[in-house]
Amino acid sequence: MFDFTIALQANSKTPLYEQLYQAIADQIRKGNLKYPDLLPSKRALEEMMKVSHSTIETAYSLLSAEGYIESIPRVGYRVNRRIPMPFTVLSMAKPGMDRIRSVSGSKTQEPKEENADRYLSFSTGDVDTSLFPYSSWARIYKEVVYQNPDLLQRGEAVGDLHLRKTLAAFLNQYRGVVCGPQQIIVGSGAEYLLGLLIQLFDEDITIGLEDPGYPAVRRILTNYGRFYLSLDMDQKGLKEEQLYQKKIDLVYVTPSHQFPMGTTMPAERRSRILSWAEKCGGYIIEDDYDSEFRYRSRPLKALQGLDKAGRVIYMGTFSRSLAPSIRVAFMVLPQELMKRYQQKFGKQSCTVSRFEQQVLAEFIDRGLYVRHLRRCTNLYKKKEARLIEDLTAIKGSFVSGQGAGLHFLLHLPSVSREGLIRAAQTYRLQLHFLDEYAEKAQMPYPILVIGFGGLSFEQMSQNAQALTKAVETAQEGQTLRSQ
Repeated sequence: MFDFTIALQANSKTPLYEQLYQAIADQIRKGNLKYPDLLPSKRALEEMMKVSHSTIETAYSLLSAEGYIESIPRVGYRVNRRIPMPFTVLSMAKPGMDRIRSVSGSKTQEPKEENADRYLSFSTGDVDTSLFPYSSWARIYKEVVYQNPDLLQRGEAVGDLHLRKTLAAFLNQYRGVVCGPQQIIVGSGAEYLLGLLIQLFDEDITIGLEDPGYPAVRRILTNYGRFYLSLDMDQKGLKEEQLYQKKIDLVYVTPSHQFPMGTTMPAERRSRILSWAEKCGGYIIEDDYDSEFRYRSRPLKALQGLDKAGRVIYMGTFSRSLAPSIRVAFMVLPQELMKRYQQKFGKQSCTVSRFEQQVLAEFIDRGLYVRHLRRCTNLYKKKEARLIEDLTAIKGSFVSGQGAGLHFLLHLPSVSREGLIRAAQTYRLQLHFLDEYAEKAQMPYPILVIGFGGLSFEQMSQNAQALTKAVETAQEGQTLRSQ
């Protein structure tokens, strides 16, 4: 039997309930705790560990929600017979254990050990998992599982009505999207939904993509054999005159916080793109990327809410605001495209668990999602400010694309790309250059895409110091070569 004298660190940044949860889950996975072992009662463990009742309650709720333990009436909590694989949302991943790419963009490589070959990185794909609302999410999940056995049955192909109604109301209130639940399709990730969406159009259409832009979109279109053209960007976003010149039929844009440029498309440019769609019968895919986080101003109304002709397809996801492993995305289709969707895909099953759909709907309905977003925004705002302060101390550097989302650009006109890559390898620093996201767009000097969502303040400081040293080393090398 496992000894429950677990040493919790009161001064740690990790909450006590998370430490307790991790310790017990780890012992269950190792087999030190196994079926049919009973866990101490909440009151007994509270006395034993000298922590609050809510700490024990939250930890046990998480373990129960994930399936590590089960509640036995009038007995207590018992280790479950079937032990789940670690759940990436509620289990805090150790930094450095994900697949990493070398600064030159070569093939991925796996770290040999937890601390070996670890690269420092400003990844744009991570979020701060310490912000995840563990307690409320687990509580709702438990309620849903026990109170809704009908969710075990097959649901609607486009997603459960409860979630679609909730999304329609939320999007209208916070993003100005005008739609009914009958226009919403729920699916497991924006990329999955994009793959369905492009199949609603003729194969010979011409698709316009932002350049630089999101590489996954180009990959998806290529996989489906669709022809696309790269469209130039400026500081206001996509240049709309190209839509006429290149006879575009469908255009993909990220107007709220363009990836990776970080620009926000102003109202005048949005109006012009909508005018093109109405005049030419084109369609606009509006990926509302990172729209949840703005630090200096209120977000502009979504393109979809300004559309009077039914030409905008609105897409969103919860992977940035909650966690990457919450694979719930949605798209809002104009009525005409919804008819095509029903004809082509109306009988297939929804790819998101009905339990997860119900939990998310309740989480939004109870006002917990809006509260969570405020919490995230406050922390991310502080992170961005701190990192910009550290990085702009680099001689000759400046930033752009800040004030929204979870990334910005760092401009380094005083060094060469090759020299910076060599120096970065010395300091085991993984860099993402803006030109990696471009097909044709040329960069006059190194511009780095700096993500900060998943970094702690300590990690940001460490990464900033390494980057500062790398830039200084590259600058010194250039000086020596020029002498």
